Amino acid sequence: MLTQEFALTATPAQTTTLSALMAEPEATVSDAPLYTPEAAGFLLALLLLSPKEPKEPRGK
Repeated sequence: MLTQEFALTATPAQTTTLSALMAEPEATVSDAPLYTPEAAGFLLALLLLSPKEPKEPRGK
């Protein structure tokens, strides 16, 4: 069985720097819209209850 040995040549400071560069920080506050299924029914109700578009008068 073949085995390979390797020695770590990076200093602890380099390892810490590399780890900080590789880590993706998460945003504390996200402004992404959230999916809410209740909103679909509310928007449909608003659409159905909205006033109709005014029509042009025929006699003039």
